[in-house]
Amino acid sequence: MAIGKWIGGLLGFASGGVLGALAGFALGSLFDSGIDAVNSGQHSSFDGDRQGRGYGGDHGQSQRFRSNSYQRQYNSFYNEERNSFLFSLLVLASYIIKADGKVMHSEMEFVRKFLRSNFGESAVVQGQEILYKLFEKQKEIGWEEYRTVIQDSGRQIASSMPYEQRLQLLHFLAMIAQADGIVHPSEVSSLKEVAQAMEIPVSEIDAMLNLRDASSNLDAAYKVMGVSPSATDAEVKAAYRKQALQNHPDRVASLGEDIRKAAEKKFQEINAAKETIWKARGLS
Repeated sequence: MAIGKWIGGLLGFASGGVLGALAGFALGSLFDSGIDAVNSGQHSSFDGDRQGRGYGGDHGQSQRFRSNSYQRQYNSFYNEERNSFLFSLLVLASYIIKADGKVMHSEMEFVRKFLRSNFGESAVVQGQEILYKLFEKQKEIGWEEYRTVIQDSGRQIASSMPYEQRLQLLHFLAMIAQADGIVHPSEVSSLKEVAQAMEIPVSEIDAMLNLRDASSNLDAAYKVMGVSPSATDAEVKAAYRKQALQNHPDRVASLGEDIRKAAEKKFQEINAAKETIWKARGLS
């Protein structure tokens, strides 16, 4: 049972704010399901029909058992920084996925793979449930109101998360938008809204969306560097140094080896963009 991992995400925003409110809403049903599983002696992630709320037996003894069980999970899985990053990703992903008005299978599958590689199979089910709860909230309050919620979430993230981690978070969102092979203009617009809320230059979106082509496309390589083809050699070199410094994998190492490896892949793509430009300019 992986509920302790999501409790860690919730506790990461225990100081309040819109993310804390969203965590309470999205995690409530999972927490209840976890209690049900403990009471019934089950060890599955959760019961999909969410039935069986009765405790049974001696309430005091049952309560102590539940408390001890969750404490063990908490001690085993808790990493506030990592879980806060993951929960932030799910909140913002719920906005990007629905930006074009539909939930694409390829985008959801990207999220599933991310959850599976980070937290294991049980977290895939629970992560999906959190996303569905967020979609439910989005439908309940309407798109425009949800946009305000996302902007407030982005500002809260900006105030509590290091810049380099925010860059990696935004990169994952860009990869979600690219998952179906077509990045809709509404997705680009939503990505830029999120970037602004997290206090990241919107030019980073163009850079991220061109990473895949930068090894073979000179125009894409310049967009990755955030400079125009008319930039001087000195300006291009300065732009590369800035990108290399901000996106070095060690900057996100505290989030876990798997996230560091994802950052390493991005770092390699930035270096491929550099090589494309250096070759075109005859630089060494």
